[in-house]
Amino acid sequence: MAGELGINLTKEDNEKLKGVSRTKSLEIILELGRKKLPERKRDELADRKNTWFLEYVEAMKPTDIFPGVKKLIVEMRKRSLKVALASSSKNARRVVELLGIDELFDAMVDGTMIIHSKPNPEIFLLAAERLGIDPKESVVFEDAEAGVEAALAAGMKCIGVGSPAQLGKADVVVARTGDFDLSLLARL
Repeated sequence: MAGELGINLTKEDNEKLKGVSRTKSLEIILELGRKKLPERKRDELADRKNTWFLEYVEAMKPTDIFPGVKKLIVEMRKRSLKVALASSSKNARRVVELLGIDELFDAMVDGTMIIHSKPNPEIFLLAAERLGIDPKESVVFEDAEAGVEAALAAGMKCIGVGSPAQLGKADVVVARTGDFDLSLLARL
């Protein structure tokens, strides 16, 4: 979509789109391209972007899960840790169903259940509430800068998954979820 609008979206720019609502992601794209569009056109683009995303989602299968994610969640469950999914996506529940991991979560909070997107901490606070745990006793795994900010604003510890340059505010940063060693939880 950025290309159609004549906007060159870099990998770094794309990182800014993670963890935010579809409307906010479109606003970011337009800001990067220094473009102003009427609200009607923005709505049309957001709807088209969402249609493309839903087509992508429906094509997902269990082998599409990021390496190490399922293994880490299973290991947490074995240690009797409560696990929640907190995603700004309104399609999060469908994604985890298609990936075959929906039964691994004690609670799920998605974009349909919140008013404010990340970096507002609302989604993480609601997830902690649904788990019945104190936010200060929570650890968030997050791949978006806005998500790291939201986790820290909620008073939670945060594991950044991705680039230290992008996620450096997190308590710990790992390149991939599978790189995280659960023994680090005790130190957090």
